[in-house]
Amino acid sequence: MTDHRSSLMMLVLLLLFALIHSGGAALRSRAEERIGARAWRLIFAAVSIPSAVVVIGWFLAHRYDGIRLWNLQGVPGMVPLVWIGTAVSFLFLYPATYNLLEIPAVLKPQVRLYATGIIRISRHPQAVGQILWCVTHALWIGSSFMLVTCVGLIGHHLFAVWHGDRRLRARFGEAFEDLKASTSVVPFLAVLEGRQPLAWSEFLRPAQLGIVIAVGVFWWAHRFISTAAASVRNSALESLLS
Repeated sequence: MTDHRSSLMMLVLLLLFALIHSGGAALRSRAEERIGARAWRLIFAAVSIPSAVVVIGWFLAHRYDGIRLWNLQGVPGMVPLVWIGTAVSFLFLYPATYNLLEIPAVLKPQVRLYATGIIRISRHPQAVGQILWCVTHALWIGSSFMLVTCVGLIGHHLFAVWHGDRRLRARFGEAFEDLKASTSVVPFLAVLEGRQPLAWSEFLRPAQLGIVIAVGVFWWAHRFISTAAASVRNSALESLLS
């Protein structure tokens, strides 16, 4: 009988992360009024970053748990497909890197309406990036644990699409409605419908170069990450059995 406890634990960790992340976003306006934008950002980062680290660590240690539903790792072209898809997903996942100094509250964090760059392709690039990341990793790993992880991650990001639009509508009113009318959640839909032009020069930013470099570092370090995750898991099993 297959042990699915690690999958259940993953769902619990993802739920806690979603509550911290989306709950923190919902509380932002009221919290900033009480303690200020910088203080709230530091508190939010102090809670959300460790929770994300725990989720990532659990995923790395248990990604092949459960039932192996498919194994496409020997299919020709699968390796470049997974790496290219993952690299593209990072370009969607991290638009916040445009304001790196706001993350540690060196600059005062602000809620803005963006209508340039990646937003021309999708109004919710993080959701698109997460879905693409899930697809590529599910193709490669093929385990029931990976499938459960994808369901949790995609479910959270689909909720975040609705929740994000709701918060921006409440904050910016008609300005958000104008942005919504000229953009789309589905990638390139607004461009294909003629509601949004593409300006490729807007993508030539240091932050995008930084993401490309980060992808290269992840590719180089991936073998070491996998080895470290296996070592941690084996140590934990040995401790339980001893």
